[in-house]
Amino acid sequence: MTQQCRHDQCATRRGVLLGVGLVGAGALAGCSTAAVPYDANDAGKAPDAEGSTSSTAAEGMPANTSPGAAAPAASGTALGSAKEIPVGGGVAFTAAKVVVTQPEKGTFKAFSAVCTHVGCICNKVADGTIDCPCHGAKFKITDGAVVAGPAPTPLPPRKISVTDGTIMLLD
Repeated sequence: MTQQCRHDQCATRRGVLLGVGLVGAGALAGCSTAAVPYDANDAGKAPDAEGSTSSTAAEGMPANTSPGAAAPAASGTALGSAKEIPVGGGVAFTAAKVVVTQPEKGTFKAFSAVCTHVGCICNKVADGTIDCPCHGAKFKITDGAVVAGPAPTPLPPRKISVTDGTIMLLD
C-alpha cells in the first residue's frame, strides 16, 4: 500500500467502526425515552375518589352519582354520540387527546390518548386494546393498563358523562 492510499482513499478500521457506531446511535435515538412532548397527565383532571371515569348510558349520569339524585349540569366538551362507541371496543378522539371505550354494554370508560412512552397519540382501538402507532404500545380498554410495551405506565383515566346519548368530556 502506498502512503497516500492509507490516509486519503482507503477505509480504515477506525473509520468503519466510527461509522457503524454513528448508525447504531441514530437507530437508538429513533426510539428514545426523551421527554414527552406533552404530559399525559395534562390531558385531564384527576379521577374522582373511587378512581371512576365510567358512565352508564341507561342512567345518563356519571357513575359516581346516585340513581335518585338529579343529574348535574353537563359542562365540558361534547365528544360524540354513545352510539359511535362499539361494545368491546372504542373510539379515539385525537383532537381532544382522549379515547372512549365501552368494555361492556352501557359502561363507558375514558383515558388520555397520550401514550405514556414518549407522548404519541393513541389513534386506534382494536381487539380489546388501545393502540399507539409509534412504538407498538397497547393498553386495556377496561382500565388503561399496559398490555404491551414499551409504555411504562397505564393511560391516565379521564372523566366523562353520558347524557341523552352524548358523551361529554368533563373539565
